[in-house]
Amino acid sequence: MPITTDVVIIGAGPVGLFQVFELGLLDIKAHVVDSLQQPGGQCSELYPEKPIYDIPAFPIVGAQELIDRLLEQIKPFGAEFHLGQTVEKLSRKEDGRFQLITSKGTEFDTATVILAAGLGAFQPRRLRAPGAAEQEEKHIHYKITDTDWISGKDIIILGGGDSALDWTLELHGKAKSITLVHRRLEYRAQPASVSKMKALCDGEQLQEFHGMVRGVLAEGDQLTGLKVADGEGELREVPGEEVFVFWGLSPNLGPIADWGLDIEKRQIRVNTEDFQTSEPGIFAVGDINTYPGKKKLILSGFHEGALAAFGVQKLLHPDQKVFLQYTTTSPVMHKRLGIEE
Repeated sequence: MPITTDVVIIGAGPVGLFQVFELGLLDIKAHVVDSLQQPGGQCSELYPEKPIYDIPAFPIVGAQELIDRLLEQIKPFGAEFHLGQTVEKLSRKEDGRFQLITSKGTEFDTATVILAAGLGAFQPRRLRAPGAAEQEEKHIHYKITDTDWISGKDIIILGGGDSALDWTLELHGKAKSITLVHRRLEYRAQPASVSKMKALCDGEQLQEFHGMVRGVLAEGDQLTGLKVADGEGELREVPGEEVFVFWGLSPNLGPIADWGLDIEKRQIRVNTEDFQTSEPGIFAVGDINTYPGKKKLILSGFHEGALAAFGVQKLLHPDQKVFLQYTTTSPVMHKRLGIEE
């Protein structure tokens, strides 16, 4: 029998988790589906130790710590998670509700759907240079879950975005040496991070190199460096014991692209009043959506989730007046949060 529910959230990243909270405040219980084996999205899968500085009230918070706190925050609302599975079918039924079926055969009969899938069913962009396949999961890595083992090693970091620069700064002084390799002179990371990185470059503990990776160097099973073509096309050997690739994610909306939604450059257009898509009853929050002025920030996704929750409530109870209640003073909110009066 299908699981009957008011809302299914697709995506268990930080925005999807906060969406559970906002729905819970309105007494709406959610089911959450995610392709990963654990909640947390990119924060848990790709950079659990990455420091985040722009979450309100947290001068600094680790990515996994943020996820842990969000999971603690949503405990009162009893969300049910369906992990390690992707949504393969979504269709509208004759009664206006949605049928949703996952890759594991889990079936939902739901009134609404909220897409919080980030960039979709994502995979990190991989290093495809000759010799790389043999070093995958040995000395070529796409995430960092523990930094202790990196101490004393000569490492190479590939990338020019925030993740690459953040980890370069975070591991400076821990690794024996770091070589940051980026294909262009210009970086996509925050200017402050780039300036700090350049100030730390001393040619020994930290150096930057601009070029394209053309091959992997190894002696037996041990990686010894990379072949990198510089701006003139000349091959240079960049020594290192471990390589960390932070080229971002390969966005793949998967079946979402076939659901008849208004999509622009792999992002879903929404109405910013309630973040509903072109298909009534389907909402999109976080990095998966687009609208004029859109900024891909976690805190923007939190805001979107709050308004989407009210949009869901309006669809579920169209004749019911919606009163904004504050968690600080509302006895109803306190009851839902499990706070003793």
